[in-house]
Amino acid sequence: MKKKNWFLVSMLLALVLVLAACGGDKDKKNESSGGGDKPKDEEKIDTSAFPVAVENNDESIKGGTLQVALVNDSPFKGIFSAELYEDAYDSEIMAFASNSIFKTKEDFLISDDGIASLKVDADNKKVTVKIREGVKWSDGEPLTIDDVIYPYEIIGHKDYTGVRYDGDFKNIIGATEYHAGKAKTISGLKKIDDLTLEITFKKLSPAIYNGGDGLWGYAAPKHYLKDVAIKELIKSDKIRKTPVTLGAFKFDKIVNGESVQFLANEHYWNGKPKIDKVVLTTVPSTQIAEGLKAGKYDIATSYRSTNYDAVKDLENLTVLGRKELAYSYVGFKLGKFDTKKGENVTDPNAKMGDVSLRQAFAYAMDVEQVAEEYYGGLRTRSNSLIPPVFSAFYDDSLEGFKYDPEKAKKLLDDAGFKDVDGDGLREDKNGKKLEIKLAGMAGDDKDEAMMQFYLQNWKDVGLNVVLTTGRLIEFNSFYDKVKADDKEIDVYMAAWGTGTNPSPSGIYARDASYSYSRFTSPELDKLLADIDSEEAIDPEYRAKAFKDWQIYMAEQAPVFPIYYRTEIMPVNKRVKNYNKDWVNESDLNELELTAEEPIK
Repeated sequence: MKKKNWFLVSMLLALVLVLAACGGDKDKKNESSGGGDKPKDEEKIDTSAFPVAVENNDESIKGGTLQVALVNDSPFKGIFSAELYEDAYDSEIMAFASNSIFKTKEDFLISDDGIASLKVDADNKKVTVKIREGVKWSDGEPLTIDDVIYPYEIIGHKDYTGVRYDGDFKNIIGATEYHAGKAKTISGLKKIDDLTLEITFKKLSPAIYNGGDGLWGYAAPKHYLKDVAIKELIKSDKIRKTPVTLGAFKFDKIVNGESVQFLANEHYWNGKPKIDKVVLTTVPSTQIAEGLKAGKYDIATSYRSTNYDAVKDLENLTVLGRKELAYSYVGFKLGKFDTKKGENVTDPNAKMGDVSLRQAFAYAMDVEQVAEEYYGGLRTRSNSLIPPVFSAFYDDSLEGFKYDPEKAKKLLDDAGFKDVDGDGLREDKNGKKLEIKLAGMAGDDKDEAMMQFYLQNWKDVGLNVVLTTGRLIEFNSFYDKVKADDKEIDVYMAAWGTGTNPSPSGIYARDASYSYSRFTSPELDKLLADIDSEEAIDPEYRAKAFKDWQIYMAEQAPVFPIYYRTEIMPVNKRVKNYNKDWVNESDLNELELTAEEPIK
């Protein structure tokens, strides 16, 4: 789900179905929606008023254990490798023991404050990555430039089983030859000394400063992993049970799918953490609010915004909030991923292949009402596939797909999708029954109720939309089906974490395995190439390229955005020095506690 994985990724955790629908006229819609009672109108939340850091001037205790709740209704997969993991839950866990080598500053540009610095030679299409001297892995072994090179060798290897060998990666000179087995090394990677790597690319664009163009932002412990065959890495105990890492904390005990215990990493490059342990536990969404109230947890990650009311007034918590680098979206299955070619192949005869059908599907959804009444402002209807946080590239002039059932009906009528037999549901262009199978993720009762509202929205314009398998699907199974291009899925609902690199190639390029719609076209290829072209060094050129791409995607609608998201993070009031501002985010080694147990 991807930009470089050292960024907040893919598939950003709260792929909650936040789905619902109500009509423009509330009373009329209540009569027809048939999906349960609508929530009561509540005052809209002022998202700008959320703090991004806790304020705690109480005296700190020495050490202590931080209790973290990973809000997840499924077991986590436990793939603790930046090169191999695929969902945001594993990413949330790895954040406590991150192998990231870069840090970012304003506009999410790479800074010199992390383990590594970046120097760009745009004229010669080269970059120099230099790591700090004296950095050690959690096992005490020194970090060397070989550990920075090793992830490239993993991802580029012919036996690599992950999803990060994509167009960006192929931009590195020699990557394709190495992947094809024609070369033993990637010729564009040149080790200068034990601390310095020079990388040569086919082209460089402004994306390089955000970690794009093929630059990788993690190290991997070659001394620890080199004896494991690349194809066996994902199943290896060295990934699953005993990872060696660079982060503030190190893995200690893992109960697969359930919990992880971390210990302070005495070798951490930025100083040993002030707390002794972190215990992270998977907690169902139905139990987390009560657990926070009872003082069982200090921090809740992936907390659902639909449950904000349950924690907003608790006196033992501070609720932080920030704009997510993410959006929720609807995607249409328009083809398959050809694993031999390593690219998406669009099927011209796909059920959802008609642009008018896709656009009508979007116009039929009353996203505005849902965002207002179920989220109170924590979700807002999105008009573009670029979140507003990327202000230089976000096009606020786009209308997006505002709720307009009459427009949806006209689009369907004009395209030949008509109700032939008078049962209120439209047939396809050939007069045959049209059943659209939609996959969505299971959650709590609110997700179930909201989905029923959306199903009614589509029915109101004559579309017979049913749930794949007859119900919402468990998180892991959902993605297994979507990735496999399951024949029982015509439409799916998900979310995408953009990371700090706004370039959309990682999810929409022809060779992007995360492009689950499988939509391709020569026009799309060109638009994506323009965004990350050498000409895009000119800010005005790149801004226009982004705008052109946004307009094209709205016209073709292979996917369409639903919500922009505000992330909320409940934090117990015994936690100190916790800052989640995108620019000034605190290092985990700075965390302190002011009481032996979470405050009740």
